[in-house]
Amino acid sequence: MVASPSADAASLQRWQEHWQQRWYPVAYLQDLDRLRPTPFTLLGEDLVLWWDAAACQWRAFADVCPHRLVPLSEGRLNDRGELECPYHGWSFNGEGRCTAIPQAEPEEAATACASFRSACRAYPTATGQGLLFVFAAGAEPAGERPLPLVPVLDEPGWLVQDTFRDLPMDALTLLENVLDVSHVPFTHHRTVGRRENAAPVAASLTGSGPEGFTLAWPEGPRRGKLGSQFTTFVAPGLMWHDLTAEGFARFLTVVYATPIRPGECRLFARFPFQFRSALPRLLLRARPQWLQHLGNHIVLEDDQVFLHGQERVLAARGGSGAFPQACFLPTSADVYVQALHAWVTGVAGGPFPTGSLPPRLGLAPLMDRYESHTRHCRACSGALRGVRRWRPWLLAALGLELVLAAWAPGVAARTALVLLLGLTALVLRQLSRWERQLLRGEGHPPRNARS
Repeated sequence: MVASPSADAASLQRWQEHWQQRWYPVAYLQDLDRLRPTPFTLLGEDLVLWWDAAACQWRAFADVCPHRLVPLSEGRLNDRGELECPYHGWSFNGEGRCTAIPQAEPEEAATACASFRSACRAYPTATGQGLLFVFAAGAEPAGERPLPLVPVLDEPGWLVQDTFRDLPMDALTLLENVLDVSHVPFTHHRTVGRRENAAPVAASLTGSGPEGFTLAWPEGPRRGKLGSQFTTFVAPGLMWHDLTAEGFARFLTVVYATPIRPGECRLFARFPFQFRSALPRLLLRARPQWLQHLGNHIVLEDDQVFLHGQERVLAARGGSGAFPQACFLPTSADVYVQALHAWVTGVAGGPFPTGSLPPRLGLAPLMDRYESHTRHCRACSGALRGVRRWRPWLLAALGLELVLAAWAPGVAARTALVLLLGLTALVLRQLSRWERQLLRGEGHPPRNARS
């Protein structure tokens, strides 16, 4: 999916127009910490995100101090509410202007702070539908480009479940995967699909242009049991499936693919529901978000390993430009990925005009959940802290119960303590299981489990 190591002027120009001069989501607002800076990499550029309390808005700067080039994301928000460099304490306001140089005399500091060389490069930011967006072209006229939002989500009545994860694959590999409806019964068998529901997909392209395309699948998934499904791709990194199951709910599958660097992207997945009755809404709301995320991980890991390998084979065979020759696409089910690659080759090119994919990873890093999600997620990092906080107390309780069970007088008392001992051990076992699941996946997709 990645372009060749060199790019001509025409390729660079269309990359700038269709990839760089665009808004991208970089975080859910609920997961950002207003008290400390957050690093993020967008289209190969290292950024630092931070809350400017004086202006009541999020800021995005290039993550490099103009003084000695260290990452500002390793610094802090000082008492003035400004971004402070960790190396020498230079301070930057919301516009990126340097306001303090502790090592300089007042006149020297005033002159240096007035120089453009002391300023940070600032990127436009905006918020919408619970997401923080950054305009990747920096100071370009960001206002001319609309935010890539899902218009229907501005309507009332939606219950939205969100997750995200940094994936070891190119943004286009992710988009190709989530657009392709025909893989679900097989890849996600026993998670969100069933093999017995596989059937021909008579889908068709209903519209296309430089800004994306739309498709319709009249029969829809599960052999027509759920109703027709409509798909929208908004270039360069947003897609959603829209399906209404009569008498039950309307639900969307929304995916943003934010390019980080060659072979890596951040997935933002949103699952909005409009239920016809109140009970499903209550049940979904009752489930803790971190437990929902553990379930999402299992689904993502259904195909993460082979997609990581697939994109390297395609790159070796020529990438998107050679897609029709590299792959055999004989059915109407392939219309989704054909439309995507037609947009890539005919309009935009890939997300990185230069560079190549990094070396292939082994199973262990592909199954990482902590660095790719948990440490960045408010709900899951909180759950991990909770698990680790409760374990010592339960271990102490287990030891006390053992002592009491050995010395308790009477059969009834000993029986009660043994039962309590067993319950405590079961809780400890579950806590250990949750901790492992918050840190890494198992690498054994449910579809391959023996019945």
